[in-house]
This record gives sequence, structure tokens and C-alpha cells, in this order.
Amino acid sequence: MSSSAQPAPPLPLSTEQADALQRLTRDLDAARLWWLSGYAAGLAQGQPVPAVAAIAAGTAPPSPVPDQRATVLYGSQTGNARRAAEALVAQLEAAGLSVRLQRADAYQTRELASERLLYVVISTQGEGDPPDDAIGFTEFLGSRRAPKLPELKFAVLGLGDSSYAEFCGISKRIDARLAELGATRLLPAGEADLDIDTVAVPWRAQALEHAKGLLQAPAASSATVTPLRPAVATPVYSHSAPFHAEVLANQPIAGRDFKGPAFGRHGAPDKQVRHLEFSLEGSGLSYEPGDALGIVHRNPEALVEPLLEALRLDGDAAHRLDGSERSLREWLSGHRELTKLSRPFLAAHARLAGAGELNALLAPGNADLSALLGSHQLIDVLRRWPAPWPVADLLAVLRPLAPRLYSIASSRKRVGEEVHLTVDVLNYHAHGHAHSGSASGFLASLGEGDRVAVYVEPNERFRVPVDGTRDILMIGPGTGVAPFRAFTQERAETGAAGRNWLFFGAQHFNSGFLYQTEWQDALKRGELHRLDLAFSRDQADKVYVQHKLRERGREVYDWLQSGAHLYVCGSIAMGKDVHAALADIVATHGALKPEDARAYLTTLQTEGRYARDVY
Repeated sequence: MSSSAQPAPPLPLSTEQADALQRLTRDLDAARLWWLSGYAAGLAQGQPVPAVAAIAAGTAPPSPVPDQRATVLYGSQTGNARRAAEALVAQLEAAGLSVRLQRADAYQTRELASERLLYVVISTQGEGDPPDDAIGFTEFLGSRRAPKLPELKFAVLGLGDSSYAEFCGISKRIDARLAELGATRLLPAGEADLDIDTVAVPWRAQALEHAKGLLQAPAASSATVTPLRPAVATPVYSHSAPFHAEVLANQPIAGRDFKGPAFGRHGAPDKQVRHLEFSLEGSGLSYEPGDALGIVHRNPEALVEPLLEALRLDGDAAHRLDGSERSLREWLSGHRELTKLSRPFLAAHARLAGAGELNALLAPGNADLSALLGSHQLIDVLRRWPAPWPVADLLAVLRPLAPRLYSIASSRKRVGEEVHLTVDVLNYHAHGHAHSGSASGFLASLGEGDRVAVYVEPNERFRVPVDGTRDILMIGPGTGVAPFRAFTQERAETGAAGRNWLFFGAQHFNSGFLYQTEWQDALKRGELHRLDLAFSRDQADKVYVQHKLRERGREVYDWLQSGAHLYVCGSIAMGKDVHAALADIVATHGALKPEDARAYLTTLQTEGRYARDVY
């Protein structure tokens, strides 16, 4: 410390009081910290407030929601909706307006009837489904228990991916349902694609102007109250400023005899799966098991060159867009999505190509659009319906290249200043040509010593239980097993007494049993207590993890009844099959009606005992 530095003012708390405050706030999320700050402010100003015990027990009457406050409610699967909601809150606060931020699963639905200004920011998961943290809220809103809302004014911002047929499906339904309940829509629902800011920024500007007209800035108080928020240092590296991590290891783990490219998804038998390790030394980045690592990648040459050839364009020619000038090859390599199709591109290409077939696919309600979006990359559309593209128009209609998120496969308590990933490298043949993945192909090409831009994306809903005595069931076929490697390491390092049960699946035992030796060692050491395996192609009848769950249904149900936490990671399709199997298990062994079994699982989700990371 320099001689000119001023000493910090003395803390106006005793050591015991400071310790108690730290214990109180350690596990509180942002919404609860803001509530606590208001509670303390009321005490400081001599306002009557109900006892905390009465509030916790639900015996105190709920405080009415002030008319002069906005609520920003968000549901987020990967963090994008949370960041968009936080940006809106920051703008409202900067304008001097009263606002609270609420994650959907922390929102008390009984308060909806007394809301006056509500902004909903929500992402769509898969084919029109809500993110897991908004399942309870959306089910309540769609039920007969939802109140009439004649005094509510609202606006909805949806985040989605137009490479899915149900683009922003859940936000559209929420927008329509709020209006159906009598609420007044302030502005049309925003529908943001992967280039989120294109829609989100102007939507937030309009929302702010409406809020200024509807809310009055709170009157200045004679007392200055400092909100009780923990002093959290802003990380140097983040989503907007990633850290360039060194590659420590990059090795195939799909099978001992793996020697070259494998082809999956479109008919060939094997997959290439790689284990990667990165150094976070010097970054200050921290993560918990369940979090994801964002990878800022580049499109491999195998994606870029065929595109230039199909369009007959000069990759070395320079082009200016949005104030930046780059060669076309660089635009396509580092700044534009080349594997995921979007509706705006398809609509523009249909016009250029005069493709009536493509136009018909884009018609509302055409179920064949999902098949096209799932089976075609950009290059396939250009080859199937050739058309000349002016470079400026092409760059303008293609979406910006978005980072990819991968579930973290390690615990910092075991690996230190490292982070590990399990990556399924996409390689397949379709439409007469070889195809590859964008981010996975990029990661597969990395060598030791290379550096990659990364950031940590927290996933607060996908965490090992705070209570280490709780049992956990983990269901993760394929690379969905990645976070459960981290969970098992974490539970071993912290001495958790609860049992760990893993359901893992792959196509073949010999080539697909990821981390086989590690799981066998974990069983011997008592770090893993049960392991059920499903290899779908090693026998005449296909066997998947949901089949193994049903076989063990009695025990699965007993674990859940005893307080176990349940986790699912993998594809959206697998997640739906597993959810259906779980509902059958609960109905059968709990002697419940199907609707009651589904409600049972919803309760587990809202309680934080059933978490999914599906993609």
C-alpha cells in the first residue's frame, strides 16, 4: 500500500456481528439480497415490518407490491436471458426508477395479481419449451389458478434460435397469455435470434421509455441507506472480455483404437470424442461443477472454403461492414455463423434463388421446416438452390458467430487452475459431401500450447447439493456425462457422505464408454456408489438410459423419496425420454395418477432437486 493511501473507515459492526452478517448473506442470490436490503432500510427508518420468522413461515400478510416499481422477471437456460434482464435493470436504475430483478423460479406467483409493471425476459428451450428455471412460472400462468390482471402493464422479450421451427415459442405464449388475462401490452414482444442485441437493445430502449412514463423516481429520503449487498469483485475476464487460456491437453477418448475421423448422426457407426484441458492460471476465473465454459471459436477452413467455392467469391477481397474492414475469408472464418441456418437467411435466399420449394417450407405451420433446419447447413442450401449473393447482402443477413457453451468436466478442488471439457466432434456425410462442426472442429484442431478465448458461464440451478449427506442420481449419456465427472470429483474432494449413482449410455461399449477407467477407479474408491450402463448398439434391441431407469424404477423412486437430488444432462430428445420414464416410475411406484406424477416432478424441479442441462 502506498503512503498516500487512506485507511479504510472502521466497520460499524462488532466481529461477531460481521461474522453473523457474512453467514447470513453467503448463500443468498441477488433477489434475496435486494429483499434483505429493503427490509433493513425499513428498520433503519423506523417503518413497521413483519418479523422475519413470520415471513419465512408464511404467517405474515404479504406486503403489497408498490405501484411505483417495475419487476423484471427472467427465465434463462444458458445465461443470455439473465444478462439481457440485468441490462434492463441497470438502465431502469440509472434512470432513478425503482425496480427488482427476479429469477422465475424465485418469484412468488401470489404477487402477480398485485404487479403493475412487469417485464418478462425469457429464452426458448428446444421446440418452444421454457427454460428449466421458468417451468413452474409458465405452468402457473397457463393454469386456472392464474389471476385476472386488468391493472398490469407488461412487455415480453424472447430469446431464441431461428434454426428451430418453434422460434421464441415460449415467449409468444407468455405474451399471449398475459394479454388473455387482461393485462395491457406496452409494446410488441421482442423476438431475438442468436445475435441478441439486434433486437434486445432497441426493445430495452422502448421498455425504458415506457417505464419513465409510468413510474415516478422514488422521493429522496432524509436517511441514506446502503444496500446490504456483498462486495463482489468484478472478474477481469468475462463473456464480453474472454481470457486466452493455454491448451494443456487434447486427446481422443472415444475408444482406445480410435485413429481418425469418425462419422456420426447420419449413418456411420463411430463418434470422435475428445478430452481437452485448459490452464486458467493468472485469469482469476472461478467455476463450480455444473457451470459451462464459453468458447470463442473460429470456423474451420473445411467450412469456409467450400462456401467460397459454391458462391464463386474471392476470399481475399476486402469488405467493410459496420465500420470494420476484413477480407471475406476472415469475415466468414471469425465473424459469421456457417453451420446454423436462420429464417431470415432462408427467406432472403428463397427470393434470390426463386425457389418455390424453399418458400413453401417457410410457410407458417409447415412441419417439414424442422427437418430442413435439422439436416442442412448453409452450404447445403447454397448447393441445393444455387443463387448469386452480393457479398454485402450475404454478410448482412448471416448471423454473427456466437460462442459455444460446453459443460465443464472438472472440479477445481481436484484439478486446481485448470478446466476440462468433453467434446463430441461433429463429422458426418450428408447430401453427397463431408460435413463438420464449427466449434467442435475448431477445438479438435487445437494443439498443446495453443490459446483459446474462454469465459465461465455460471449455471446456478445445476449444482451439487449444499447438504453433502444428500444422495444424487446423475443421468448423462454420451458427452452429457461431462458435468457428472465434475460432480463426482467435487463430492469426493469435499467428503460428501451422500451416495452417487450414475446412469451412462453410448452406442458401443468398446468405442463409447467415456472415462471408463476413471469410473471403475471411482467405484473402487467409493467415490461412485452405483453405475448403470446402456450401450444401445451392442445387442439386437436398442437399450438407452431411460430403459435402465425403468429397470431400476423401485430403487430410483426410493432414492427420490429419501431426498435424493436428480440431474440430467444431454440432448433435448434424451431429456424428454428420460422425463417420461421418470414420470412412469413415479406413477408406478408411487401409485399416482399420470398428472400427479408429472406434478411430483415439477415440484422436484421448483425445489431445486431435479435439474437438467439439455441442449
